[in-house]
Amino acid sequence: MPLDIASNRASVRYSRSENARRILWACAWPLFRLSPRPCFGWRRLLLRLFGARIGQHVHVYPTTSITMPWNLELGDWASLGEQVFVYNLGPLTIGAKATISLRAFLCGGSHDETRPDLPLLRLPIQIGAEAWVCADAFVGPGVVVGDGAVVAARAVVVRDVPAWSVVAGNPATVKGTRTITGEGGE
Repeated sequence: MPLDIASNRASVRYSRSENARRILWACAWPLFRLSPRPCFGWRRLLLRLFGARIGQHVHVYPTTSITMPWNLELGDWASLGEQVFVYNLGPLTIGAKATISLRAFLCGGSHDETRPDLPLLRLPIQIGAEAWVCADAFVGPGVVVGDGAVVAARAVVVRDVPAWSVVAGNPATVKGTRTITGEGGE
């Protein structure tokens, strides 16, 4: 059966209220993007105004791109680094003390390629507490990255990542176990 692109383009993907919020967020975006780098409190405030659930001491950098703040939850001490792309069409939960590094891509949207009209899928992503998604990594729709797990630089994660494991590659596979040693501090 051939693809039905006309039906795809004619489909309603977002409610009127969600479209209104998307327009307001686009208008407010310069206030986020142009804020000075150390103004983490200001960006937390803006995100909260748009419905994000943000913990204490969270760092979100001004070059981070967030599609739908109202679908975002960040635990205490979590961080979204420079140029991180958060395509959170569905709920995105990032646990306490988790770090999302430079240019990582968290992709919560896709299409059902088995149907001719390619309907939009808005899937959740969950990043566990103390997890680390390294530079340029890709985390796909519907994925759970377990507590303490490490997604290595440029890894492509399309399946759940076990807690306290280290994954790398494309597609990402388990390479080892994460163990934290030595002195640390808050």
